[in-house]
Amino acid sequence: MKSERQLLPLFFLSFFIISSTATTTTAAAAVRIRNAAVTKIPQLFREAPEFYNSPECPSIENTQNLICSIEAVHVAMTLDSAYIRGSMAAILSILQHSSCPQNTIFHFVASASANASLLRATILASFPYLKFQVYQFDDSYVAGLISTSIRSALDCPLNYARSYLANILPTCVKKVVYLDSDLVLVDDIAKLAATPLGENKILAAPEYCNANFTSYFTPTFWSNPSLSLTFADRKACYFNTGVMVIDLDRWRNGDYTNKIEEWMELQKRMRIYELGSLPPFLLVFAGNIAPVDHRWNQHGLGGDNFRGLCRDLHPGPVSLLHWSGKGKPWARLDANRPCPLDALWAPYDLLKPPFSFDS
Repeated sequence: MKSERQLLPLFFLSFFIISSTATTTTAAAAVRIRNAAVTKIPQLFREAPEFYNSPECPSIENTQNLICSIEAVHVAMTLDSAYIRGSMAAILSILQHSSCPQNTIFHFVASASANASLLRATILASFPYLKFQVYQFDDSYVAGLISTSIRSALDCPLNYARSYLANILPTCVKKVVYLDSDLVLVDDIAKLAATPLGENKILAAPEYCNANFTSYFTPTFWSNPSLSLTFADRKACYFNTGVMVIDLDRWRNGDYTNKIEEWMELQKRMRIYELGSLPPFLLVFAGNIAPVDHRWNQHGLGGDNFRGLCRDLHPGPVSLLHWSGKGKPWARLDANRPCPLDALWAPYDLLKPPFSFDS
């Protein structure tokens, strides 16, 4: 265990950044890209319209270091070929409903095995005006910490990148909205980004205290007094990690990546949960997060993790629709077996239809 801890600084040095304005890379990075598995993106996407700030928006164009702007809304998402169609729809929805779209900066995290240049080119083709950076995540270390879960898609190392955002993103980025790729916003993301975190909260997310919290952990966990006491002094509730507002400075100062990894290491020795990257977050943060209105994560629209059955919206207003679960709207639409709510995702789909011709 100690030797793995000593390797961590080297692990984090293996992140490298591909900027949306960068024209060169280091020789080492170039070699790495050439040797990486080629990312195949068979889909072609339309160019999205350009969106402009409303008059009251502060200007960040003259900021010396744009990526560090405190006036900007910083959004972090993972990026890969399997979910690129969902990512494109999510980006469009964010920009379309933002009052200050030109003040939104995207931080995309891609696997080290992906062709980051191709992913970057795909984004630029549809959003040539977008302010963004692509970061490559060396997932070889976290891959050794991952235990198999109830659905193979949850075992992808890139799913765990959200635990490393404080190390991946530049230290000048103080606060970020993390979003999954299977969602769309129908409200201004600035409202979500402005969620108050109080004096000491690390993150904010909608909590669901009616969910059966005990089901997220195994009988082995609950039968072990030293483990079950983890939540003794907390009113622990389930929250979905696909929509979070994170104070990265507080995360770094508290070394919360290390805390999450400690639970993952324990999981390798004794099975204490079944559901991918979520339980370590619950173990570290449940019962100690800032609240967010449920309207900001109408989750579960992808159905359960086994059959992906259609689901209805939760009662109440909606600002964000989230197709968490097995079923994804683009797959169901392509199969001509959509769920009713998939029609709410379709207007943001930038995929070009087969045999389409550009004018």
